[in-house]
Amino acid sequence: MKRTVFLILIIVTAFRSEAQINELGIFAGGANYIGDVGPTDYIAPNDLAIGIIYKWNRSPRHSWRASFTYGRISSNDEDSEVSGRKQRGYSFENSVKELSLGLEFNFFDFNLHEPEFKITPYIYGGLSYFWYNDIYINTANGETESGDSTGALAIPMTVGLKSNITENLILGFEVGARYTFTDNLDGSNHDDHPGFRFGNLDSKDWYVFSGFTLTYTFGEKPCYCAN
Repeated sequence: MKRTVFLILIIVTAFRSEAQINELGIFAGGANYIGDVGPTDYIAPNDLAIGIIYKWNRSPRHSWRASFTYGRISSNDEDSEVSGRKQRGYSFENSVKELSLGLEFNFFDFNLHEPEFKITPYIYGGLSYFWYNDIYINTANGETESGDSTGALAIPMTVGLKSNITENLILGFEVGARYTFTDNLDGSNHDDHPGFRFGNLDSKDWYVFSGFTLTYTFGEKPCYCAN
């Protein structure tokens, strides 16, 4: 955790030295998971997610973005509308700590040095690395067994809407789905316990962060022109 925050601070310092406009702020909202346990809803935040965000606005249309987000994920077969899952009765709890780097694109010009009201939808994509607990579910008794911390890559796909609410504050709302390169966020496909595997073993797990961002702008006025 400390090393991750330190890395983000290094990135912020490096970008700030280029005299471009910066944004630094927070994300607060909810998280949900999509996989082999519980409901199959795509956007259904049921656990807390919080994080920090930094943006380096390279032009009124695009920004380089770095973030660190912590979220809890959990699910229960009893909440599923699939009869087979209801009868099975598995449940789990886990957490994800995600470092994400990528590009945010604004559909409309969003020049932070123009004082009038602005609003734009946006999309974000890039690459994430996240840490989670490598749990497994003992299918003999349905109990979730704890595991070691491990990591995996994910591809973030985020859509959002943002607006300036004051001269230096930007408020946004976004929903970001992460396609992960693991099938064991829910304990259904643990490498060391092949006898306890269940569900669709050919499908990777997803997790989703939905919530609000609030960022503060600072830095010198950039020159949005070709070099």
